[in-house]
Amino acid sequence: MKVNTQSVNFTADKKLLDFIQKRMDKLEVFYDHVIKTDVYLKVENTSDKENKIFEARLSVPGDSLVVKKQCKSFEEGVDMAVSSLERQLKKRKEKLRAHL
Repeated sequence: MKVNTQSVNFTADKKLLDFIQKRMDKLEVFYDHVIKTDVYLKVENTSDKENKIFEARLSVPGDSLVVKKQCKSFEEGVDMAVSSLERQLKKRKEKLRAHL
């Protein structure tokens, strides 16, 4: 799956990008018609510890799924977003099966 990653106001290291790619690739197990994924990594300038924002837009035929998570680390945000996208993809697949 093609994952386009954009980091806003900082440079993401290779280890983080590889981690994101690996997690997003696991989503193809649940729904194999994923076209592409756009990922946005942002850091808010606040004193709050949860200042990392992970946003993912998953493009599937006829729709796009969007998840936005704010956490202490990007890795934690990726894990939470992937589990949320996993549920959405399973639900979408069940709806498609019901129509057949």
